[in-house]
Amino acid sequence: MSQQLSINGVTHTVDVDEDTPLLWVLRDVVGLTGTKFGCGIALCGACTVHIDGIPRRACITSVKSLGNASIRTIEALEATPVGRSLQKAWLDLEVVQCGYCQSGQLMSAAALLAGNAAPSDADIDTVMSGNVCRCGTYGRIRAAIKQAANEIQHTPPEGAQ
Repeated sequence: MSQQLSINGVTHTVDVDEDTPLLWVLRDVVGLTGTKFGCGIALCGACTVHIDGIPRRACITSVKSLGNASIRTIEALEATPVGRSLQKAWLDLEVVQCGYCQSGQLMSAAALLAGNAAPSDADIDTVMSGNVCRCGTYGRIRAAIKQAANEIQHTPPEGAQ
């Protein structure tokens, strides 16, 4: 089945079975390998992408369910002020150890901050609880989200003088 997908603002025509998970389309067909396979059953969060701005697990999202949705992956995170702030905080606080889960962590954090510019620890814990970090960097992840939120709150909007 041939279908057009809007991924990171670019339209891609893919010819895959309609029940093919988005994860494999992103990685094997489109060549965007930043989204990781972790568990295959939507429990670990490594494959988190944004579909119409909402974090979703690409490992269980079929191509046929996407319709005309806009898909954003980790490769496009830096295109937003929230994404840039998160990436900077991740580096400043040396969040990453093995790095495997980090694209999913960042995508979940970006969705959180897009909807809540000043999250509490409880807000962060609730949203991030679906992302597993086998290295246990949860404290640094929370601190990085708070640092990014602080930066976002104190940065003028793009285009403002």
